[in-house]
Amino acid sequence: MREVMNSESAANVRSAWRVLGIALAAGVGLLGSGCGGGGGGGGASTPPNARPSVATIADQAITVGETSTVEVTVSDGNAGDTHTIRATSSDPDIATVSVLGTSLTITAIAEGTAAITVTATDNSGADNATSNGATFTVTIEAKGWVSGVFEDAATFKDLCAAPRMGTDADGDAFPDTQGSTLDENNWLRSWSNNTYLWYDEIEDRDPACCETPDYFDLLRTFARTASGAYKDRFHFTEDTAQRTARVRSGVTAGYGARFAVLRGSPPRRDVRVAYTEPNTPATAAEVVLLRGTRILAVDGVDVANGDADALNAGLFPRALDEQHEFTVRDPGAESSRTVTMRSASITTSPVQHVRTLETDTGDVGYLLFNSHIGPAERGLMQGIEQLAEAGVSDFVLDMRYNGGGYLAIAAQVAYMIAGPSSRGRVFSELQFNDKHREFDPVTGDRLRPSYFLSTTTGWFDEPGGLTLPHLALQRVFVLSGPGTCSASEAIINGLRGIDVEVVLIGATTCGKPYGFYPQDNCGTTYNTVQFRGVNAKGFGDYADGFTPANAPGSASTKIPGCAVEDDFLHQFGDVAEARLAAALRYRDDGTCPVASAASAPVLAKRSGGLVADPSPAAFGETIAGEPRWRR
Repeated sequence: MREVMNSESAANVRSAWRVLGIALAAGVGLLGSGCGGGGGGGGASTPPNARPSVATIADQAITVGETSTVEVTVSDGNAGDTHTIRATSSDPDIATVSVLGTSLTITAIAEGTAAITVTATDNSGADNATSNGATFTVTIEAKGWVSGVFEDAATFKDLCAAPRMGTDADGDAFPDTQGSTLDENNWLRSWSNNTYLWYDEIEDRDPACCETPDYFDLLRTFARTASGAYKDRFHFTEDTAQRTARVRSGVTAGYGARFAVLRGSPPRRDVRVAYTEPNTPATAAEVVLLRGTRILAVDGVDVANGDADALNAGLFPRALDEQHEFTVRDPGAESSRTVTMRSASITTSPVQHVRTLETDTGDVGYLLFNSHIGPAERGLMQGIEQLAEAGVSDFVLDMRYNGGGYLAIAAQVAYMIAGPSSRGRVFSELQFNDKHREFDPVTGDRLRPSYFLSTTTGWFDEPGGLTLPHLALQRVFVLSGPGTCSASEAIINGLRGIDVEVVLIGATTCGKPYGFYPQDNCGTTYNTVQFRGVNAKGFGDYADGFTPANAPGSASTKIPGCAVEDDFLHQFGDVAEARLAAALRYRDDGTCPVASAASAPVLAKRSGGLVADPSPAAFGETIAGEPRWRR
């Protein structure tokens, strides 16, 4: 316990006597220290010195780092006595106390409760007396928001406004405990300040300002790239349970049709089928939606000009077993037809339409690759093995709608293209913010390059250590669009880092040399940019995407290839399909068709629905993997 004191001066005593003489004569006590004569001098007739008394002091509540001033009132039967006031704290690690005259100054050190005891002792007379202690409590509350001051994110982790009950997909109990929206926001604020790639570009705002989803939307940079696009277009959240099901098994709810929005605003909205999944409601015998099928109406609501909420309700059902009616026109057809689809659990087939295309100058392999999710590993192995056995001399990898996912799968794809010459070479190297130059802030691992992967990882459907098939090519044709994003762009950049020629046919990619570790808190998975990836040559500056060399003026990184609009009149793998035809032509004579604007349809996501302004942000989907391989 600490003790502090203060004695009043004789001059103050005499001054107080002159001013308060009448009150003293009437027996009224003094505030603070008594003053004036009496109290113990003299002869045998002098009465004993009276014991002073400290008035009750109310309990206090203050915040960590703040101070509070409390006035002390002392009563004494000897009106002329002066007093020394002492004060002690039961726990100086929580609160300290100092004394100046009749004032106590309490300083809040840490969250908790301390007891403050105050006494007053006579300063005059032969028999100085000390009062009984007057004790009150001080409750120190947690500090509120202070701009630029951050507590450890672990302080707030798993403190939830609505804690989950039960167990997760692995059978483990949820870590959630009762907390508040403020706790969730404080966790986001501290976590972002520690790991966000551009943490110093976040405007620090009071976490009490907003609901959690809105607060997370503010925790990013709003700077723009050379093209005028937002530097961070990839800041998003997902429901943790839904995300886990999708990432592990490729299962989502819907019809099995992925819609492309060629024009998102009325009038004349234009929504097409970009692709379908096999064995789903969209491919049932009575429906059979083809790539390029135009959606004209949903439940009687006109797509071109109708209410967006009503259209989204039908295009993106929120639950299983919802039934909706669609008026559609097939590619090349003059009349429309009406079909009914019922929503179901959809299993994604990320690898489709594996083809060997015969040409006069050798066979060319073709493969549609739509997502770097776990099941892709097996599909890619089977597809590449089929093409390798066919002895293809060139390869067309169609990633126009591939929004990314496991970086490990990207490293496998790159190896299966380049073959043994890439073994042991750097595929990608991660760079975090300037707080974490040597160690990964999430895994704690020392930062090291990631290499081309020549075997299975053991993380997905296949056992680990299996040797991957390969084509051993020094050139690859990539069909691209604004949906070619993240891990898909890492394939392009990684191959270019070891001088494998990448010929880009289509439109500018989304521009995401960045990645993150999806982080669950209280049932929501947060994705915030935490690192950038560079290839073996140290290049990773493609925030405005890769673009074909003949595309008109662009701030993007130009590489060999042809700008070609997406073609919804032909199916995948059809040699007449515009982008595939351009790749085959370039392969033959190195020329392109007349450069087009390369229209950029937006794949409408379940969470976003119809959009007014098509933007590469629609393709910012990133899927988690093992810690070192998320992109």
